[in-house]
Amino acid sequence: MFYKKQKLNGKWFPRSFTAGTYTTKDVAERLALMSTVSLSDMYAVLLGLGEVMGDMMKNGNSVKLEGLGTFYLVGQAKGRGVDTPEEVSGEQFTKLSVGFIPEYSRAQNGRVTRRTIVPQDVEWIEMG
Repeated sequence: MFYKKQKLNGKWFPRSFTAGTYTTKDVAERLALMSTVSLSDMYAVLLGLGEVMGDMMKNGNSVKLEGLGTFYLVGQAKGRGVDTPEEVSGEQFTKLSVGFIPEYSRAQNGRVTRRTIVPQDVEWIEMG
C-alpha cells in the first residue's frame, strides 16, 4: 500500500492512495486460474454480478457473498426536513449508494479476529 504526507489543521498525517486499478478481466483471469471455470465463463459471470446484486438489493434486501462480505443499499436524505411524521416520504431521498461490510470472524470473546477482504500483511510505502 502507498501513502503520501498530508497536512490538516497544522498537523501531518499519512494519506493512503491506490497505485492502479485491476479490471474485471484481471479478476476473471485470477479466479479462472484458481478454479475449473474457463476465463470466458468467469468473465461473463462477473459482468452479470452487478446487475443481479442491484436487482436483489432494490427490493430492500442485502446480498451476502461468502468470503467477501455483505452489500446493501443506503438512501440519504439531505436538505430540509419536514415538520410532521405524516409529511415524511421517499421523495426526500436525494442519493442512493451501496454500503459494504467485509466478512469477518470472531474469537470466543466476541472480538473481531479477521476480515477476509482486508489483508493482514500490508506494507506501507511512502510515495513522494
